[in-house]
Amino acid sequence: MRADRLLSILMLLQVHTRLTTRELAERLEVSERTIHRDMDALSSAGVPVVAERGKGGGWGLLEQYQTTLTGLNLAEIQALFVPKSPHLLADLGWGQAFEAALLKLLAALPAANRQQAEIVSQRIHVDPTGWQHWDEEMSAFPVLQAAIWQERQVLLSYERGNGQRIERLVNPLGLVAKGSVWYLVAAVDEDVRSYRISRVQNAVLLDSHCIRPVGFNLANYWQRSMMEFKANLPYYGVTVRVAPEAMPWLRYAGYFARIEQMIDALDADRWVHISLRFDIEKAACAYVLGFGGQMEVIEPLELRDRVLQAAKEAISLYTKGMA
Repeated sequence: MRADRLLSILMLLQVHTRLTTRELAERLEVSERTIHRDMDALSSAGVPVVAERGKGGGWGLLEQYQTTLTGLNLAEIQALFVPKSPHLLADLGWGQAFEAALLKLLAALPAANRQQAEIVSQRIHVDPTGWQHWDEEMSAFPVLQAAIWQERQVLLSYERGNGQRIERLVNPLGLVAKGSVWYLVAAVDEDVRSYRISRVQNAVLLDSHCIRPVGFNLANYWQRSMMEFKANLPYYGVTVRVAPEAMPWLRYAGYFARIEQMIDALDADRWVHISLRFDIEKAACAYVLGFGGQMEVIEPLELRDRVLQAAKEAISLYTKGMA
């Protein structure tokens, strides 16, 4: 609704001070022409919106103008009160602050909407952790969080996935939680990189000021980074046929297996043909062997040979000395 959008524009301008027409249009998912019409409507209603041209310009409000948090609809209220991850809030040291903020917001709501907000936590629960969860080493987190808020450089001692240890002078740009795993996003020279915080061996907060790339957006960087990471993953494709009784176990049998396609055509014995993706042949071989006689490799043929050889070695190991 237009009234909701006008209120959103006011809130955005109060938070960000100045935004361009394009930025407003992207955030509110409307055209730039619509934003211009909305600004005319706000001005006609007496709201002191001002536009400045040139570099660094955009739409803003006169400094003395403020509006209160009003006009929230039911869906917005419910979204605000959906429970957030207590684990991540605790990592940030915001657990008590979050609860206090919700209480203040709840008290400010009209009585008609207060009950709806209170029952959200009894209808929806968010658990961001997977079934397989390992506690992460977080000793460096307080230093890195302080560096983010104080905009100071950090000297990192970091252990890569291959065990190699390196030292880096980094400019911390932000913290990202992927599930329950935290990453530091930091600029090194002119490059932006991600560091898994559990692999940070030591972090020293320096007095030097953090150098932040112009126009850097943390959410946009992370999205691009994840897309590039997935695109560059090694690929080893496998086609198998699976017994019906083994189908429920497919998604739980291997961490490194990803199902790409299930082919509807069934064998005469009702076995299902499935396309799987692995990073390497060794992982595919171990996965297939785990199903014993309930999974058969169709292609590639070299994997069939690898599975057969591994099965013979297993049989030899278990029958050795039995005769």
